[in-house]
Amino acid sequence: MAKANMKIQLSASAEQVWKVITDNKNYGWRSDLDRIEEMGDGKTFVEYTKSGFPTTFTITKKVPFCRYEFDMENENMKGHWTGLLRESRNGTEIDFTEDVELKKPFMKFAAGMYLKRQQKKYAEDLKKELGV
Repeated sequence: MAKANMKIQLSASAEQVWKVITDNKNYGWRSDLDRIEEMGDGKTFVEYTKSGFPTTFTITKKVPFCRYEFDMENENMKGHWTGLLRESRNGTEIDFTEDVELKKPFMKFAAGMYLKRQQKKYAEDLKKELGV
């Protein structure tokens, strides 16, 4: 099991952050994605990387402006993502945690570094989209 956590402060409201991170129709701010396809159930979507690699996400908890969780799976891993938002006087603190179980043993040694790198890129893209 690999785990990565990222906490950052953003000078934007929880509502603004929530709107960006939960809107699967407007994903253009994500530099790592080619597209997102939503399934008809309202809970499942598939993200495709720029190279066309798919990952399926199933939303497990959605509390507006506060908590967003989903399970994720592709041919290399399965896991869970939790996003917490806490509004403060200075904006919003985000606390994102990924717990991932790798399906291919040889990938385990680099999993933590990979997750951290992905989280860093996500944070950079999010800050740019929010203009902060």
